[in-house]
Formats: sequence, C-alpha cells, structure tokens
Amino acid sequence: MSRDLNKFRKIRQVVLGARRRWLEHRTGAHIHPTSTVSLSATIVGGAPGAIEIGEYTLVAFKSLLLAIDPIEGLRPIRIGKRCFIGGGAIILPGVTIADEVIVGAGSVVTQDVPARCAVGGNPARILKRDIEVGPYGRLSYADENQRKNEI
Repeated sequence: MSRDLNKFRKIRQVVLGARRRWLEHRTGAHIHPTSTVSLSATIVGGAPGAIEIGEYTLVAFKSLLLAIDPIEGLRPIRIGKRCFIGGGAIILPGVTIADEVIVGAGSVVTQDVPARCAVGGNPARILKRDIEVGPYGRLSYADENQRKNEI
C-alpha cells in the first residue's frame, strides 16, 4: 500500500509548489521553498512581504493567516523556522511566531510567541516551553514513541 501512495509524492510536490508560487504572487506572502502550506489554508496578505513563513514550516488545513487589520491596516505576520501551525488555527495581524513553535489546532494567536514553545487555546497561551522540534514542528521524541507502540 505505501508503495502505491509513494507514486503520488511527486504530484503532491508539484501541486504544493504551484500553490506556494500562486500564494506568493496573489497575496504577496514570502513562503520558503521548503515550507508547506495546505491547499485549504487561507492567507490574506494585502501587500508584498506582509506574511513571511520560514523554512521547514507546516501550515495545516483550514488555517487562517490574516495580515490586514480593519482599523490599523496592514500589520505583517512572521512565522519562523521549523514551526507547525495546527489545523484551523488563526494567526491575527501583527503576530510574530519565533522559531520551533507548535501552534495547537483551533488556536487563535493574538500575541507574539517566543521560540521553542507550544501554544494553544483561544486566545493562545503558552502550554510548554523549551521544546525540541525538527522540521515541520515534529517533536524530537516522536520517533521513540512510535517505536514503543510497534513493539
């Protein structure tokens, strides 16, 4: 079964690459080539460079990145390296998310998030500090847990 799914890996890469380029052109967002933005995520930039997404970051399904404030106008969003933005999360205008941050699914991020934290809730609060993550916000001990469950 997994070999069958691997046939679609190149197609997925092409589609996501085209999506990234379209988002950069349409919204002015700067998305690092190693980052992934779900096809169902919404990005509202408003101007070139209004949204920056660092390398090895994953923005999951139905997330919303909104850089336009109806009162104050354009307020840029910055997302660092090796972050994970959970499904349905909302990043509000003017927020900076530092490197190696995990934003829980459905969270509403209203303030800046420091590096190496996990946040969640509405409004998002720090749930854990000094976490270690790899590419796309994958926790460093995730492989250990998977091996334990296989035994």
